[in-house]
Amino acid sequence: MINYTNILREHNLKVTPQRLAIVNELHSKGHISVEALYKSMVKKFDSISLATIYKNINLMLENILVQEVKIPNKKSVYELTKEAHSHLVCTKCLNIQDIMIDLKTINNNIFDTNEFKVTSTNFIFSGICINCK
Repeated sequence: MINYTNILREHNLKVTPQRLAIVNELHSKGHISVEALYKSMVKKFDSISLATIYKNINLMLENILVQEVKIPNKKSVYELTKEAHSHLVCTKCLNIQDIMIDLKTINNNIFDTNEFKVTSTNFIFSGICINCK
């Protein structure tokens, strides 16, 4: 069982019931928009506001607990931070899957040919998933 309390503390965040629920939801959904997160949280905390969700997501972003996934022409979704990876996005159902790509080799090639040090990558591969095919 994952200890969300320790995860929050490791990222210098105060442990609150709302933050625990947000981290749990991010873990269980994988990728989720702020609006979908709010809809889920309001079921558990009827007085929680959308502003509170944004505030907590921004704090989690600042403390590198959460990453933003920017999908072209769509609203961003958020996920718990994990090792470097890219995403597959179905253009029909908008399902998002993680895909492991050797980004270190790509970054080294960029540096070797352009003397450019990559500090951030965000690869999104769009297409049609097997369920929508």
